[in-house]
Formats: sequence, structure tokens, C-alpha cells
Amino acid sequence: MPKDAQYENTTEVLEKVQEPIRYKVILLNDDYTTQEFVIEVLQKIFHKNFEDSLNLMLQIHHNGKGVCGIYPYDIAEIKAVQVRKMAKEKQYPLRAILEKI
Repeated sequence: MPKDAQYENTTEVLEKVQEPIRYKVILLNDDYTTQEFVIEVLQKIFHKNFEDSLNLMLQIHHNGKGVCGIYPYDIAEIKAVQVRKMAKEKQYPLRAILEKI
């Protein structure tokens, strides 16, 4: 095989690769989940520092929802499941939803 023929197909394959579709992970406010628990979730699952967690928790509290992060679908879904599991263990109704960008 000639040297140049080897790279012709490589260029074609690279052009077809696309960025994965990304999703927002959004926490929804409710009347029962404590603010302290929301901060804990933001720190443990989304790796936010305390100040960012506090500000985001207040945004969720005042606006009814807040974006915790933007990820490819698989990671976003895992994070949402982790939120639901952590909330269920503490018997809170905290919900996490995904929104396609």
C-alpha cells in the first residue's frame, strides 16, 4: 500500500467524529429537602466547594431550580441517579432532571 493511501481513510474518519450531545443536570426545589442536604449533594456529587454550593443552593431555593453541571448524557444520567439515591437514603424528595442543550 502506498504511503499516502494509508492516510486518505484517516481523514475521512476524523471528519465524522462529533462532540457528544451535552445535558444540564438540574436540581429542583421542594418544600422538604433541607438546605444543608442540598449543599452536601452539591459537594459530594458535583464536587463544588462550599461557597459555590451555598450560592447554587440559594439559587435553587429562590428560583425553583438550578444547573449543577453540564455533561455528556452518560455522566449526566449517573449524576442524576446518584442524587436520587442519596435523597432516597435520607428520605428527601429532592429531584434531579436532565435537559438537553
